[in-house]
Amino acid sequence: MAHLHWSNDLNTGIEVIDGQHKQIVEYINRLNDARISGDRHEIGEVIEGMVDYTLSHFAFEETLMSDASYQFLHGHKKIHEIFVSRIHKFHERFAAGEEVTEELHALLCRWLFNHIRSDDAAYVGAVRGKMLKLVGEKHEGGWLSRSLSRFFA
Repeated sequence: MAHLHWSNDLNTGIEVIDGQHKQIVEYINRLNDARISGDRHEIGEVIEGMVDYTLSHFAFEETLMSDASYQFLHGHKKIHEIFVSRIHKFHERFAAGEEVTEELHALLCRWLFNHIRSDDAAYVGAVRGKMLKLVGEKHEGGWLSRSLSRFFA
């Protein structure tokens, strides 16, 4: 399976979120490379890194939505929870010695871009103004600096 490539239709218009989404794409591409090489140790490291990063991204995104009083936050969090549960099951299967990388990679490829284009696009229109104000606080000690260090330290 070929690498995923970012396209402009995936941009939310919120730079920090787009950057995080691009990082997740990089993890998916690294998983594909590790799958092709057959390096089980590398596959494990990529899966663990991707899980940790995705959890941090979801928490950050949910904090932005909460701060903006996004009315469908609960539903969006539920989508995140279901996805995390599925990924944890793949991680458990991998840890038990099962070969899951092709199946996991296919799921991630389908899920990520669909999630960005539909679920994430739904909150952007409702909360972008509030998010841009929060993200605009770039000085040290500002909201963005504190939040990024809390989630991505």
